[in-house]
Amino acid sequence: MIKVIIIGAGNLAFHLLKTFEKNTEIEIIQTLNRSKKEHKSNIPFTTDYSKIKDADIYIIAVSDDAIPDVSQKLIHKKGLVVHTSGSVPMAVLSKNHNHGVFYPLQTFSKETEVDFSSVPIGVEAKNKTDLELLKNLGNAVSKNVQEISSKQRKSLHLSAVLVNNFTNHLYHLGKVMCKENKVSFELLKPLISETVKKLDTTSPFDAQTGPAKRGDKSTIKIHLNQIKDENLKKIYTTLSQSISNTYGEKL
Repeated sequence: MIKVIIIGAGNLAFHLLKTFEKNTEIEIIQTLNRSKKEHKSNIPFTTDYSKIKDADIYIIAVSDDAIPDVSQKLIHKKGLVVHTSGSVPMAVLSKNHNHGVFYPLQTFSKETEVDFSSVPIGVEAKNKTDLELLKNLGNAVSKNVQEISSKQRKSLHLSAVLVNNFTNHLYHLGKVMCKENKVSFELLKPLISETVKKLDTTSPFDAQTGPAKRGDKSTIKIHLNQIKDENLKKIYTTLSQSISNTYGEKL
């Protein structure tokens, strides 16, 4: 059984705790966070690093800026110290004798259940023994565990921001426009679902549709005249131009 300590109180720490608690191959022996947010479980909890127990793996699930400070507090621990960030290199943990990365590639919020078995997990470690340990931890909860370097993970994280954070913001802008014009945003959900579903059988390049791909200047002009918000107008223009450039159309 892999003995784990989870450090942090954010969305990822919350879901790791819930997922690991259910797994017979993993034992969470303690949780720690400085915000004093104790999880609703029987697992021992502390805010004091001097009282942290010995474990096989210490998972640092905190903000990127806080990782160096937290790792410094674990410098005398013999267990494997890992962070969960997509953009922070493994080298930030170099002062910890055994160190690595355990990166679940998914969006997490406490209000939404996550099926961890479908979450891709990228792992990286200083040596083969630690890498195998991380793979075992990942395989206990996920069907998709891959060794990914810091450089690859950095690019993957940027790609995730593009396809997740940016598209979600576009959903928000679309919902605002619907509300302003007294149209239900629910009408767009089948379209959103179908767009994502297409990616199971079609590349994003081949799945692209719309006026910018067609070079439909008239429709684009009508849309720009509809948009009153200057920020949204810039977004529409920039994305339309990018699509046009991708498919060789001239707007």
